[in-house]
This record gives sequence, structure tokens and C-alpha cells, in this order.
Amino acid sequence: MKARMTIPTSIMSEAQTGIQHIFKGIYKGKADPKLLELVHLRASQINGCSACVYAGNVSARKAGETDERLFQLAAWREAPFFSDAERAALQLTEVSTRLADRSGAAVSDELWDEVADHFDEEQLASIILMIAITNLFNRINAVIEEPAGTLWD
Repeated sequence: MKARMTIPTSIMSEAQTGIQHIFKGIYKGKADPKLLELVHLRASQINGCSACVYAGNVSARKAGETDERLFQLAAWREAPFFSDAERAALQLTEVSTRLADRSGAAVSDELWDEVADHFDEEQLASIILMIAITNLFNRINAVIEEPAGTLWD
């Protein structure tokens, strides 16, 4: 497989600066890096971004995530391997990624209260930014059909 296109360097070099600043902000919030990788991977699974699912697995392993948990991430609700805090973040990831499926508020007050019980505002900001930047990458890669295994190897 080959991507439909490569984003021109003239555009990517400008965008890269902004992306790097977003990632600096994400990690400044002190959310657990393994959790951020799970959030990235789950959003990518939902969006069917093969490049990001592949890269997310590689990044999660580098962050110390176990194969056992990565294998079960798509079925996190039924798997015993995730903490209540991780479950809240994964639920936030799913509803934030599936905005078109909602009826009413994008994130219910009940879910917001649940994630706020587990994370402070800096950590929540990090999680929300990771969800948002992942959805950005997923949409770019899905449109240009970026194949798995070509990014971040």
C-alpha cells in the first residue's frame, strides 16, 4: 500500500511547529504517559486509522504498556485490566471521538463528574488535547490512506 499523497514540506514544516507545541502542552499536564497512549490508540481504533493504530501500539509499548492490556483495549469494558480512572478516560475518549453519535451534550455531566473525580484540570486538559490531536491525525491519515507501519518507526 502507498499513501495517496505526501503532505508538501512547505505546509508540513509550518504545521509541525504547532503540533510540537500541542504535544509539549499535552505532556506538561502530567497525565500518565501510558494513559495518554491508550487514549490515542482507542480513538485511532474507533476511527479506523491503521497508521495511527500501528504507531499507537509501538508508542504504547515504548511507554511501558503491556501486550495484555493492548490486546484488550478494544474491549476495555469487559476486560479486568483497566483501573476506574483509565475506564473514565477511555469513555471520555469514545464519546469525544464519536461526536456525531450524540444526542444532547457531547459529554454528559455524569461522565464529566466521573473523569473529574480521577483527574485534576491539568491532567484533564492533557487527555482532552490528546483526544483532539489524535482525531486530527486520524482524519488526515484516513483521507490520504496512510498505510500502517510508515509513521514513527
